[in-house]
Amino acid sequence: MTSLPVSVRVALILLLLFVVVALLGPFIAPHDPLAGSLRARLLPPAWQEGGDWAYLLGTDRLGRDVLSRIIAGARISLTVCVIVIAIAGTIGTLIGTIAGYFGGWTDRMLMRLVDLALSFPVILLALLIGAISGPSFANIVIVISLVLWSQYARMARGETLKIRNEDYVDLARTSGLSDMRIITRHILPNIAPPLIVIATLQVGIVIVLEASLSFLGVGVPPPNPSWGSMVADGRSYIVTAWWLCMLPGLAILLTVMSINIVGDALADRINPALRGRNL
Repeated sequence: MTSLPVSVRVALILLLLFVVVALLGPFIAPHDPLAGSLRARLLPPAWQEGGDWAYLLGTDRLGRDVLSRIIAGARISLTVCVIVIAIAGTIGTLIGTIAGYFGGWTDRMLMRLVDLALSFPVILLALLIGAISGPSFANIVIVISLVLWSQYARMARGETLKIRNEDYVDLARTSGLSDMRIITRHILPNIAPPLIVIATLQVGIVIVLEASLSFLGVGVPPPNPSWGSMVADGRSYIVTAWWLCMLPGLAILLTVMSINIVGDALADRINPALRGRNL
């Protein structure tokens, strides 16, 4: 770690803090994120006049502790990231690998499906699903997964096309291994590094999408805290109670920036040819 640039080290620390806070949220939150007190409503951060050190980052319009809600929101963001990337990565990698390995009409058909997925407007799709079934955690996972799996598919297909005719793959065919065994034993392990880079970089994208959907009211349903819904709730008080939207917005900014910095550094380490380029 000492050989890493300062920016990457700082980003790693922030990213580790995000993960620890998300995992240990129920144990380290100073208050119940859903419990409010009208007597303590709209308290400023503790270091400002009128603040209370019992509420380090102040309270919202219902008297709920902002710090506790930011911590709970981190847990929701991490959960969405893990589930979405697992689903999108699995589906996209499977489709892309099959398309690249078999080629022909299978490749053409699956790539048209990828093109269709890339054409989905994520916000409009989320609004449509939210209008039909209402905001829910499941809707966020479904919508974001529908949008992101196609990027894994394109990368997996491209990498598979590069190695499907390598000598060790041809040798595996002549030795009588089935196509599925060749894919699982020889193709997937060799295309994994760029897919890991994509997964790392997409964590930030998932956080922004989840916050955006929650901001629009089609994400995590209230009263469950989400960084996006906290920003939405605080926008009406931005002049009189700036901390309601600025602090969760700062949490989004720092988390996404740290993830992108770490993802870029990982991409440089895994594939130096990608250095200075966006995936």
